[in-house]
Amino acid sequence: MSNSLAYQHIHKSWLPLFDKYDFNLDEFYKTEKDEGTDIYPPKELVFRAFSIPVKDIQICLLGQDVYHQPNQAMGLAFSVPQGVKIPPSLANIFKELKNEFPERGYNFTHGDLTKWATNENIFLLNCALTVKKSKPLSHMKKWEAFTDEVIRYIANHNKKCVFLLLGNYAKEKSKIIGIENENNNDTRCVKGIHPSPLSANTKTAIGGFFNSGIFKKVEEHIGKAIDWQN
Repeated sequence: MSNSLAYQHIHKSWLPLFDKYDFNLDEFYKTEKDEGTDIYPPKELVFRAFSIPVKDIQICLLGQDVYHQPNQAMGLAFSVPQGVKIPPSLANIFKELKNEFPERGYNFTHGDLTKWATNENIFLLNCALTVKKSKPLSHMKKWEAFTDEVIRYIANHNKKCVFLLLGNYAKEKSKIIGIENENNNDTRCVKGIHPSPLSANTKTAIGGFFNSGIFKKVEEHIGKAIDWQN
């Protein structure tokens, strides 16, 4: 595996998977920069989510794409650095958490989810790990096969992890999670509506994102409370 700073966050439990790949991020970023293209997140944060040992992951929260505007992406799905405006989908997640757990007194003043990863072992995985500035999904083809393998790797090496799948794209990944045992889908996956403003209020056969109790369902699957305060 490359000695690039991009790999500094990767816990050793992921090495059997990463050793199969050579992403050569140094060359990739250099080529894009030479062509006048900005890429997010910064190279050294691409694999930031992988600092959690595979066996310690409690929840895998899947995002689809990296934030594609300056200063937003930080290598953790849905998360933005402190001082950056909270994106709409994350704001809706916070709103639902406060609604589901009013007794906990959550107060979300920023969008940095680092504590979710470090304190609660929530694996915040985007299915595309990089993106071109202002071009959503521009690197999905580069990353999707790998991140599908990441999902499969977690499913095969951590039987206690609960996968939180919000939106139709994420729900499709349940096929990967259940690839070894199709019966796993009902017990290992919690599925819901995406928190995007475009869909959060949508009413379907299973309701919408708001008032869905989705995070209570996650805690029920895990069997304990999660501290969602960031």
